[in-house]
Amino acid sequence: MQLLGIGSRIKNTENGIGVVTNVTSKYYWVTFIESGLETIDINSDFEIIEAIDGEVDTISFSEVEQSLISILRKWSDTSSITPIADKWKEGKLILQPGDIKLSDKIIPIDTFFHKIVMVRDRVRVMEQKINSSKNLGDQEKIDLQQYLTRIYGSLTTFNVLFKNQSDNFIGGKSK
Repeated sequence: MQLLGIGSRIKNTENGIGVVTNVTSKYYWVTFIESGLETIDINSDFEIIEAIDGEVDTISFSEVEQSLISILRKWSDTSSITPIADKWKEGKLILQPGDIKLSDKIIPIDTFFHKIVMVRDRVRVMEQKINSSKNLGDQEKIDLQQYLTRIYGSLTTFNVLFKNQSDNFIGGKSK
């Protein structure tokens, strides 16, 4: 039997996906995405998603915490806090129809921005699910990844709304 180190990812039928945050002689302390911190018997039934080897006590708590945050972002579809650029705060998006008899539609730009962030986060989750799929072949993954890159490219217009450039959409690079 392989002893898992801190940072290992597992899937337990009862609790779902989680990361090992502590190891004792009899138990793994696992933080699960849905059920939080649980202790499970080392010999219990679970699937190893990613095994981390090494000394159990050589990883600091902050490293485990960062690993857990990374895993939770990777495997959940909850959006992170993404700030809107200061110049757009409390702004309005005004849609004017071509027919002057029709009235304008005014949407708070924060609401619109939130929807854009949700689309971005869900496309990222879709990308992760495609890349980790065992049912798709390599060529199918490449083909789907190209579509996702085009989706990101189509959304680059909205990059002006993001406060941090690291949050921007990035499409395919032109040659």
